[in-house]
Amino acid sequence: MIIGVPKEIKNNENRVAVTPAGAQEFIKKGHTVYVQTKAGDGSGFSDEEYKGAGAKILSTAKEVFDIAEMIVKVKEPIEQEYDLIRKDQLVFTYFHFASYEPLAHAMLKTGAVCLAYETVERPDRSLPLLVPMSEVAGRMSIQEGAKYLEKPLKGRGILLGGVPGVMPAKVLILGGGVVGTNAAKIAAGMGADVTITDVNLNRLRYLDDVMPKNVHTMASNDYVLRELVKTSDLIVGGVLIPGAKAPKLITRDMLKTMRPGTVLVDVAVDQGGCIETCKPTTHEDPTYIIDDIVHYCVANMPGAVPYTSTLALTNATLPYALKLANNGWKKACRENDDLKKGLNVVQGKVVYKAVADAFNLPYTSVEEIL
Repeated sequence: MIIGVPKEIKNNENRVAVTPAGAQEFIKKGHTVYVQTKAGDGSGFSDEEYKGAGAKILSTAKEVFDIAEMIVKVKEPIEQEYDLIRKDQLVFTYFHFASYEPLAHAMLKTGAVCLAYETVERPDRSLPLLVPMSEVAGRMSIQEGAKYLEKPLKGRGILLGGVPGVMPAKVLILGGGVVGTNAAKIAAGMGADVTITDVNLNRLRYLDDVMPKNVHTMASNDYVLRELVKTSDLIVGGVLIPGAKAPKLITRDMLKTMRPGTVLVDVAVDQGGCIETCKPTTHEDPTYIIDDIVHYCVANMPGAVPYTSTLALTNATLPYALKLANNGWKKACRENDDLKKGLNVVQGKVVYKAVADAFNLPYTSVEEIL
């Protein structure tokens, strides 16, 4: 198969979908890899390293899209890439369709096969291609939240871990999944007073067992959240419903009850956000203020640490990408249920129920397609 790796062009997105080591694995299996020039620069991988691995370098994204049977990306295609995608071309990337209707319509129009990292799902319901980036984003949420609590950045002026004789900051984490667990680890390590909320009592029991003593667990409901936000200094939104829009847990009216300078970090922003006042921002302009509350809603947080993120992501995606290249998407998805669940839009049809429901689009069973 011919694999194409274009340079990411989303604002401040420095990751790359295939490393030179990954390119070499494809080539060892008899595939051809075309990489757009400078695609790996942001992550610390030069064109020379790709050439050394056996990949071919092309000058433009158009050349890569024109020649490739499978495009491997990091982020969803953006508007200037829509027309580059061809009918029947396989595009393997993060799509997050449910959060952006124009993207869904654009991909339906192309007739391409859109296989989304974020909905590839194992039998135990874990999301192997979302996990590495959720780990990075969860850890970064505390790093960024601690920074924006500083007074010059309009925060409360509070040190996350406090000092002897001064209480530490209170950190509220919505969701006890991968994002929440990683956020709690870092916040606890920095000495904060941490509370994790979730609706899954079994998950809370597990977290209560494994977390240090400065991490507390609470069963989540609207009343509990309304009370907790009044005294929280940093609130991290890490709630996910695979392939669907995130539920709005922090509503606009709750902002009035928070202390001025409280920081909200919505990691769920690329799935619509779990904070009602959230809107996607970029690393270039990451925050905005509503009712004296600092909102940090960067939609590609791991893009700020591209070396770590690229390696973590490609460790997870490469085995699946090789299955697709070795067998073709249809055979690979028939034989691998994880990949089958990754199919979202196929040749003009929506085959993932949550995406169809989000926009009232006709739904076609993936079995019918396969």
